Amino acid sequence: MKCKYHLPGLFEFYELYKLFLPMYFEHREYFYDWCDIGSIYGAPADCLWGGGRVGYGDENAYEVISLMDEYNISARLTFSNSLIKEEHLSDKKCNRLLEMFSKSNVSTGIIIYSDLLMNYIKEKYSDFYFISSTTKVITDFDRLLEELKCDDYKYVVPDFRLNKSIEKLRELPSKLKDKVEFLCNECCDYGCVNRKACYENVSRLSLGEEIKEHKCSGNNVGDGYRFSKAMENPGFISIDDIKNTYMPMGYSNFKIEGRSLGSALILEFLLYYMTKPEYQIHVREGIYLDNMLYLF
Repeated sequence: MKCKYHLPGLFEFYELYKLFLPMYFEHREYFYDWCDIGSIYGAPADCLWGGGRVGYGDENAYEVISLMDEYNISARLTFSNSLIKEEHLSDKKCNRLLEMFSKSNVSTGIIIYSDLLMNYIKEKYSDFYFISSTTKVITDFDRLLEELKCDDYKYVVPDFRLNKSIEKLRELPSKLKDKVEFLCNECCDYGCVNRKACYENVSRLSLGEEIKEHKCSGNNVGDGYRFSKAMENPGFISIDDIKNTYMPMGYSNFKIEGRSLGSALILEFLLYYMTKPEYQIHVREGIYLDNMLYLF
């Protein structure tokens, strides 16, 4: 069994992956042999069906598809808007994205919240697979079990606060373990009660609604995202956790968040989760010394 990482920034960090992926496949000795890239997810800017985090990617979809095809990596479109209505289904940009990705040589996943949108996509295309979005904020284990048993989903991303329900996770049958995708590096306050409201706010922004600014009430929110703070989160999943706890239990899918962060921080995730310590400097140099990459 290999660990499969699902990485952020399909559109948002295209320039980073355009440098990282050749290095990853040409210098496999730099990287842990027990892990691989399962997919790269994201959405372009102004994506009506977008959710989770507002997409900032402006890369041409043809270029994105070409890169994923070249390295045989599954792309995932983050269509997790929770407030989709019938009138939103005809959006030309999102439908065009579906049409384009349906022609990819590699299977494409759709990260989804709305049943309405999922059924619409299923009626139009048969080649996409679906991932139940963490924006559903599934914190009850029985509710997670129901979601895992739903045949519509190939993967389900529970709320990060279920990450350490080890005994219950251990008891799941193998076919359900294969569908669980853990969110590893969440920085959100573990006790936050407004997480779903935060995601709903992003959905409204994606729909172009004029709304009051959402202010998170979690602890230390003013600091923004800090990987060091995420590592102190009770729900954090480290590489040691992956190797010594989750993989021996039969789990292999792990999601890294970070679409709204800078590419320099995404690189730190790639170094921490995938790169052997003695080769991290080689990867950093290979990325930093390319003057075409803007890291801030």
